[in-house]
Amino acid sequence: MRPTAAAVTLAASWMLVGCAGPADAPGTPADESFADIAYALPEQAPRRFGFGAEASAARVARWDTDVKPDGEGLPAGKGTVAEGEVVFMTYCVACHGPTGTEGPNDVLVGSDPWEAWPGSVTVGGYWPYATTLYDYISRAMPQLTPGVLTPNQTYAVIAYILHRNGVVAADAEMDAQTLPAVIMPARDRFVVDDRQGGSQIR
Repeated sequence: MRPTAAAVTLAASWMLVGCAGPADAPGTPADESFADIAYALPEQAPRRFGFGAEASAARVARWDTDVKPDGEGLPAGKGTVAEGEVVFMTYCVACHGPTGTEGPNDVLVGSDPWEAWPGSVTVGGYWPYATTLYDYISRAMPQLTPGVLTPNQTYAVIAYILHRNGVVAADAEMDAQTLPAVIMPARDRFVVDDRQGGSQIR
């Protein structure tokens, strides 16, 4: 078996230590071991390396993009179902198919009956809040270039996806007011996790 390059390098390092050990180094007492020197090295490191910088309020604001179920965090903008179809066919069709039902990635569009459980694990049949669509799409979609959609495009494609699921009408327009008002078919399938922690959690 031939030794690996790492093994050869390690062996060579130990040979050098053996030939010119710590006792031979200038300014090193003869009775100080190599291990003592190795463990002493971290104490010579600076207390602060000076990496990074304080996060300014403006920088934090750029990353503070989460959207809550009640719509808090939604930006200004708007989009219609018709505009959303254009966005979908441009950015989403490759992964979700021309109707949102083909794949190869997640199927987005389902149909009634929503009462069946687990039923249709799609946007219409599973997601409890319409605002989650904005939060998720703005962060993670399109898969290869997340973040490229403008607020108007994001609202529009949400309107289109909701319409394809039969949740909103063909003339619907989504914005920071209308999107939180959408009642998703699966809303009642979820309960609020109101646990506080401590001994009551089993």
